[in-house]
Amino acid sequence: MKFLYLILLFFSSYSLSAQQVFDRKLKLMGSSFEIIVVEKDSTKANVYIDLAIEEISRIEKLISSWDSASQTSEIIRNAGIKPVKVDTELIQLIERSKRISELTDGAFDISYASMDKLWKFDGSMTELPTETEMTNSVARVGFENIIINKENQTVFLKNKGMKIGFGAIGKGYAADRAKELLILRGVKAGIINASGDMNTWGKQPNGDEWDIAITNPLNKNKAFAILPISNHAVVTSGNYEKYVVFDGIRYTHIIDPRSGYPATGIISVTVFAPKAEIADALATSIFVMGTEVGIDRVNQLAQIECIIIDNDGNIHKSQHIKIN
Repeated sequence: MKFLYLILLFFSSYSLSAQQVFDRKLKLMGSSFEIIVVEKDSTKANVYIDLAIEEISRIEKLISSWDSASQTSEIIRNAGIKPVKVDTELIQLIERSKRISELTDGAFDISYASMDKLWKFDGSMTELPTETEMTNSVARVGFENIIINKENQTVFLKNKGMKIGFGAIGKGYAADRAKELLILRGVKAGIINASGDMNTWGKQPNGDEWDIAITNPLNKNKAFAILPISNHAVVTSGNYEKYVVFDGIRYTHIIDPRSGYPATGIISVTVFAPKAEIADALATSIFVMGTEVGIDRVNQLAQIECIIIDNDGNIHKSQHIKIN
């Protein structure tokens, strides 16, 4: 689950400037989206918002694994059978996904979709899956078995039963693409909020930066930090709503694709990055890598920062984060 709140002083946009904040909330990619643009004219603003929606919908048709007509579904249908020719855009997204897998030692892996759904977080689970069930579940997972042929423009899932899914990167990518499109069309400021994957640019009409409130996972009605954000993406992943407890151990809905077991020890991760795509992927990966490894990995990456809250409510930050 992603939990970020946008704090905007909308009144200032009307009283202090000819520029105004226009926003629209709707459901896209199976999730809640909010598109915000700063414009003088409401007609232009709505045209821009429509363009962003069209772009997000286009991406959904490309990467959706539940749309049988998508190129992603075609790749899955031909797993272990033959390579599938796809658009360059999809090849590039898969290439970047594989690089993130390498960066995170497999903590992020779009072939996680190959796992059998042994974990249920609806209250129906009564016991842990067995070791055998876990082994069988992850047998078809492995980003190294996603074969890309750039010359032929094909993608091939090496083993039968393999699947890919963009649940941990797709909405971030869509937010990036919508932002890029609106900037090209001349929109000076706005926010694409893809169900908590936020990408911002420009400033509010009164000249202030956008303020992002990061939820306190121990009290969702309060923020533990409010940070100014401009021309940057921020993603917060939390696991404090979907989990099960066995023998005093809390197992969450964020699964380690290498073992099939849920990540433990962390309840919230916020990542700041130039693009929502990488912030989205890393927010999930850090849960799996753990606090120490996650902080260390982020500290090695340029222009990326993170805040981690562990199960005991302790806050851990990467080296350049400052919270008052």
